[in-house]
Amino acid sequence: MLRFMDLSVLAMGCALLLLGLGSRWMERTKGRKGANPDQGTRFFRAWLPLLIGLGMISAEMPRLLVASHPVVVIVDTLNLVLAVTVLVLVVRAIGRRQGPTNLN
Repeated sequence: MLRFMDLSVLAMGCALLLLGLGSRWMERTKGRKGANPDQGTRFFRAWLPLLIGLGMISAEMPRLLVASHPVVVIVDTLNLVLAVTVLVLVVRAIGRRQGPTNLN
């Protein structure tokens, strides 16, 4: 049962990665046709699924491949850096979307 759960998380990560790549591809084809892609939703539509899928895949791979402890520690550290980067990018994208606020 645990192996099935690991494989399902890996499959979900692959699906998110493919969704992000497909969205980026669609964005590029719209850009070539002259349509201006919406910059506000660009991150949420293309980059967020791509980065989350990459994080899910990198979290499961060392366990499924029975990697040594140093490899697991390195991959976990890189996964933490990726998670913090995604958090910062989400906060910046939300801040741009809402615009400046007046405190007066």
